[in-house]
Amino acid sequence: MLSLDEGKMAVSLARNTITEFLENGTKLDPDSVSLTTVFEEERGVFVTLSMKGDLRGCIGHPYPDSSLKDAIVDSAISASTRDPRFPPVKPEEMHLITVEVTVLTPPEKIDAAPAYLPDLIEIGRHGLIVKQGFYQGLLLPQVAPEQGFDAMEFLNHTCIKAGLAPDAWLTGAEVYWFEGQVFSEDSPEGQVVEKQF
Repeated sequence: MLSLDEGKMAVSLARNTITEFLENGTKLDPDSVSLTTVFEEERGVFVTLSMKGDLRGCIGHPYPDSSLKDAIVDSAISASTRDPRFPPVKPEEMHLITVEVTVLTPPEKIDAAPAYLPDLIEIGRHGLIVKQGFYQGLLLPQVAPEQGFDAMEFLNHTCIKAGLAPDAWLTGAEVYWFEGQVFSEDSPEGQVVEKQF
């Protein structure tokens, strides 16, 4: 688990990375920033950008495939410039954008019969990944409480995100869960808080 101070470092690293990339076209070197040793650990992470309450970009590393600091830098640039759902963020938008960083636990396959999955999933605690063949979709733990989903709706929407039928979790798709620590600005460029659901 990260401390609140480390969460503030994570959000600051994400925001500064985006600003540097949008204004200068250069990638921030995370080694130039004062960080704690947790940022050297391999962790999954997502960077989420919101503007006026609406999603403006969200990309990350579901698996712990690189150091937390490198994953934040990569995810921050991707969320601001490579999310196919949105045009790239413009530098002048950054003062309107709220930056959120979610640090993930490694995903684990849920070892249970499909019919039992809705009873096992805790809304606000678990994020989900659904996989079938080449299809894969992920929803972060905060999505279900923010959207008012129950566990079955959360499973259905993760399948839809993967490009599968909503009930694919009942018909053979693999379901994985993970947890996340969510650190977010409470307003654009505002105080960083740890969100609880």
